[in-house]
Amino acid sequence: MPPGRFGARGKKPAGKKKTFFKRRKVCRFSAEHIEYVDYKDVKLLQQYILERAKILPRRISGNSARHQRMVSTAIKRARHLALLPFTTD
Repeated sequence: MPPGRFGARGKKPAGKKKTFFKRRKVCRFSAEHIEYVDYKDVKLLQQYILERAKILPRRISGNSARHQRMVSTAIKRARHLALLPFTTD
């Protein structure tokens, strides 16, 4: 094996490992005891939409499965009533 980026033996150099702390995401609706996600609450729904008007996935938003389904249906209802955009221009 030719000497490359990791030296002649091909192994990574010994050193300190960086510890990466990943914060556990908590469902906002469960924490605040919100039972129903209202489609008319545009300010709340805009937090779950990306700048390209895509719905934020559950793994990023941290919502529970039940609340993520409620958020997505509320966003879709708000889009049909023209409260939220389908796409950006």
